[in-house]
Amino acid sequence: MSAFALYRLPYEDHFTIVEQTDGEPVSLSSCAELNGQSGFVVAPFHLTEKEPLLLIRADRVETVEMGTKSPMGPISLISPIEPISSPKSSPQALRAAYHIDFANYHAHLLSGDFKKIVLARSATIEATPRNVIDLFRDACQRYPRMFIGLVSVPKCGTWLAATPEILLSNNGSQWQTMALAGTMKLEGDDLNGEGENVMWSTKNIQEQRYVATYITECLEQFTTDFNEYGPYTTRAGNLVHLRSDFTFSLPDEQHLGDVLRTLHPTPAVCGLPKRQTFDFILHNEHSPRRYYSGFMGPLLLSPSTLHLPPSTHLYVSLRCMEIFANGYQLYAGGGLLSDSVEEQEWQETEAKMETMRNLLYI
Repeated sequence: MSAFALYRLPYEDHFTIVEQTDGEPVSLSSCAELNGQSGFVVAPFHLTEKEPLLLIRADRVETVEMGTKSPMGPISLISPIEPISSPKSSPQALRAAYHIDFANYHAHLLSGDFKKIVLARSATIEATPRNVIDLFRDACQRYPRMFIGLVSVPKCGTWLAATPEILLSNNGSQWQTMALAGTMKLEGDDLNGEGENVMWSTKNIQEQRYVATYITECLEQFTTDFNEYGPYTTRAGNLVHLRSDFTFSLPDEQHLGDVLRTLHPTPAVCGLPKRQTFDFILHNEHSPRRYYSGFMGPLLLSPSTLHLPPSTHLYVSLRCMEIFANGYQLYAGGGLLSDSVEEQEWQETEAKMETMRNLLYI
């Protein structure tokens, strides 16, 4: 069975279709195996045999203007989508599970075992799914500042993401990544701006600084030519975050897989120390993340109809959901520090899930 991806970069007026017309996408067991490869990448939070890193071969690449009707050949690939296999939990049960996880995670922060750790959860919405192409187009219209990606692969399922976080991107010879952390919800008159009036708490500032320091340490392994700009407030939907941009050069672009192996997962979706928090999440989080908080996007891919050189635009898979025959599984998470408050963190995940929920009832 074939596989496909649709993606729209922030602020662009067109999207790109990438289709593999036959065979299964290549399954990889390590980011390092992306060295020298090209195609559309779909990576999970934790690479396993069941949930591998997938590389969709670009047999067909087409760019489509947002306002035009184009033959959507890949639409037939959506069916069949399996029903949701996990039992639906009541709101009370979901909240109780989060309470247990928060207490467990927070205890390790208070004891000094971790500086930061990200707690994620999921929620099931049972419904007759909307047409996925309509969902994708609506996401593009509603969230112009974000990367919008729709992916359908038999091995991982069908996923839609609207994410603000660049993992690795390039513009010619210049490369970019970012440290994105801290979250606040815009309300009232602030929805008319870009969050310029937001006052950030010490917790949010510290959380973002942890991520920025980690990115710096990663880049130092591959280049001495990099610059950091920020932090500054950036808007994503009805939320704002603290963001620092890193630009850098790479002496060897055939080893992008090694760069990705070092960066992923960043403290923005995992924690610090990275290895200890990563292992703790795998063994303690109630809700398996699957492809949430992994990454997706084109790797050294050239949209043929635009006659551009190959480019890379890999984004962390935040604000995403998996689409099933009888509903949706939504995912969200938030970074915890020693002074985190449980109810505030729960409400942050609720606000993040609104990004996908808002698309389901148009």
